Amino acid sequence: MTIISHSPQETIEIGRHIGRHLIKGLSAFMYGELGAGKTMLIKGVGSVFGIPERDITSATYTIIAEYEGAVPFYHIDLYRLDDIKSIEEAGVFECIGHGKASAVEWAEKLDGVISGAIRVDISYVDNDTRQITIQGIDEKDWDYNQTG
Repeated sequence: MTIISHSPQETIEIGRHIGRHLIKGLSAFMYGELGAGKTMLIKGVGSVFGIPERDITSATYTIIAEYEGAVPFYHIDLYRLDDIKSIEEAGVFECIGHGKASAVEWAEKLDGVISGAIRVDISYVDNDTRQITIQGIDEKDWDYNQTG
């Protein structure tokens, strides 16, 4: 399914809807250019687990940000990791699955290694507008107008 976001706040709200589908052990893999809005989506995802939006920032320099919420939630940013060996050494695989929810930025670095995640592609339409394509959530299970 494809959704158009017209603002950062709408992108966060779309992230909330994605987060509701991340039952224990499920991951959302984020794809998109630098600055496209992956972290904004993850702010919404994390809020579902009780993590304040202000607490979720880019994990680029920390690689893995762990948050204690309703269930363990991991925000993983693979931007600075170059290969599977460095990803493994950073402990990424221990944060995906195993009863933990996770959102992974620059997930193309895991293509062909891990499957079964929700795939989220975000791309620029213009300065304020983003196109967000989501695979792994059936459109009939997505109630975008649902609140809470």
